[in-house]
Amino acid sequence: MSPSNGVNRQKIPLVISIDAMGGDKGPSVVIDGIVKSLQKYPSTHFIVHGDKDKLDKLISNQKTISSKCTVVNCDDVVTMDDKPSNVIRNGSSSSMWSTIEAVRNKKASIAISCGNTGALMALSMVRLRKLPGVIRPAIACLWPSKNKHGLNIVLDVGADVKADAIDLSQYALMGASYARNGLNIKQPRVGLLNVGTEEHKGRPIIKQAYELINNNANDGNYEFIGFIEGSDIPSAKVDVIVTDGFTGNIALKTGEGTAKLIRERLSFVFKSNFLSLLAAFLISKKLQMFADGIDPRRVNGGVFLGLNGTVIKSHGDADSTGVAAAVELAIRLTKSGFNEQLAARVASATKDEISTLKKIEEAS
Repeated sequence: MSPSNGVNRQKIPLVISIDAMGGDKGPSVVIDGIVKSLQKYPSTHFIVHGDKDKLDKLISNQKTISSKCTVVNCDDVVTMDDKPSNVIRNGSSSSMWSTIEAVRNKKASIAISCGNTGALMALSMVRLRKLPGVIRPAIACLWPSKNKHGLNIVLDVGADVKADAIDLSQYALMGASYARNGLNIKQPRVGLLNVGTEEHKGRPIIKQAYELINNNANDGNYEFIGFIEGSDIPSAKVDVIVTDGFTGNIALKTGEGTAKLIRERLSFVFKSNFLSLLAAFLISKKLQMFADGIDPRRVNGGVFLGLNGTVIKSHGDADSTGVAAAVELAIRLTKSGFNEQLAARVASATKDEISTLKKIEEAS
């Protein structure tokens, strides 16, 4: 994308389509999240999908955002227990469906939902379709790390539990593009998650993916650092971690659970007696910095990559801070022209990957 295109893009009103009904905490946190995001990005507009009566009441209580929100009434809500197949067949009147449809019809640049992940991915694939050449879309999440920008990208974290060598190599391309456009990393470092860093370790698919990812490094404009282990996910040695959805989802939930445990244990220790409370008061700013650094709400938002349109899956239990973080991510990606650049990268690499994989299989 040329610099002039980037300038023109930012002059176009940025519209975000957001599902207000799918999260665990209801529409109030979504509206509060919009309030927070508009304080930083006042020119953003929102199409808010859900129960119009409830949403109009919530928005009317926030005078500063009423002119920035268009409410679309939806009679149904996709629950966390709904099966994706049932949502595809019967969910056309739901707020989640309506949210995706706004992107499909070019009324919004990007979609956000706190709802059922499986249903959201299924609807996104059916209504938006995959980019040419993409076999399996992926969900990419931001992970707190020791890098100077404070974040790493991990994908896939749950879009599909399966992934072959070509899928993993496409994840590398998509993750690197996300790192460039979302985190402003000119040449991201990509690592392939494995049970060890030695070349002889891992399943055959992982070894094949190693070759493909390595071969694509120059054209994909990333540095491939090879195999990495689970302990490297929050490290400063890598920017993008590639893995299958089964492993990635387990790692994500484990990391979130561990961060929550640490916060709870620290809170318990510092509240245990008067001296501990005094110590907590004296280092309160440092404690807040620490808490912010491991707070999953502040890196909220898994991005669905590989679709004709960008969709962000916010945590189901996200509060207003989490929703605002997902909105901020949506704004950054949209202004960068991320999805257009991603489509070009994937389309140019697919044919070469298939040819390379055949040679690898013949040689093994």
